[in-house]
Amino acid sequence: MTVRERDESRHRPLPGWLLGLIGLAGFVAILELVPRAGLVDERFLPPFGAMLSALAEQARTAEFWQALLETLRGWAIGLSIAMAAGVVLGILIGGIPLLRAATTSTIEFLRPIPSVALIPLAVLLFGTDMRSTLLLVVYAAFWQVLVQVLYGVQDVDPVARETARSYRFGPLTQVRTVIWPTALPYVMTGFRLGAAVALILEITGELIIGSPGLGRRIAVAQTSGAVASMYALVIVVGLVGVAVNVIARAGERRSLRWHPSIRTEVP
Repeated sequence: MTVRERDESRHRPLPGWLLGLIGLAGFVAILELVPRAGLVDERFLPPFGAMLSALAEQARTAEFWQALLETLRGWAIGLSIAMAAGVVLGILIGGIPLLRAATTSTIEFLRPIPSVALIPLAVLLFGTDMRSTLLLVVYAAFWQVLVQVLYGVQDVDPVARETARSYRFGPLTQVRTVIWPTALPYVMTGFRLGAAVALILEITGELIIGSPGLGRRIAVAQTSGAVASMYALVIVVGLVGVAVNVIARAGERRSLRWHPSIRTEVP
């Protein structure tokens, strides 16, 4: 090995996944040492080992897995509805300039309204049923998808659009051959953003409304003083969030493997 190669290997940066593991290990060490050193009362922040023990106890119960299933089901149903509605309405509104102009002000008025502001309405309509949380999830994720699809339709090359019209392509053929390839990267971005937002609102709805799921179990653990179990469930929610993000990014890379932004992506 030459001197230059030895210097390059010495100064080569660590891979991103290794740095992530180091950072996670440091965070876990802080969670373990701070309570044991007496810097924080263990009644409010137990050591990380106690959280893992509580998590192991939770994992041995059928109620925990049922709650996890309820959370994932509500998230998946809400995200699916939001994706379908956002893509269809986005292509329809974006493809008709008059309709886009007529709905812009309405979209800009409704989009900033926080989904949690709909909690009283959801409870009045459905009580503590899963449908109450589903309403929040769909409302929050829908705007993420719709706005991205509108951007994607707006980004379609006017020349390609006029060429399709000159060849007398039908509306569905134009969507399939002209609009969809351009809008797909925006759709996948909306999916990734909507997936994260849907999970946040699913847990929030379960916490506040009391719908079945991990959020309600966190609220019950908090009110009953089972602090370690509460943090254990929070860890589970965090792991679910990481899994959702990984799946969304994997789906994005697979769907857009033909796109230059993906083909030139550095591993």
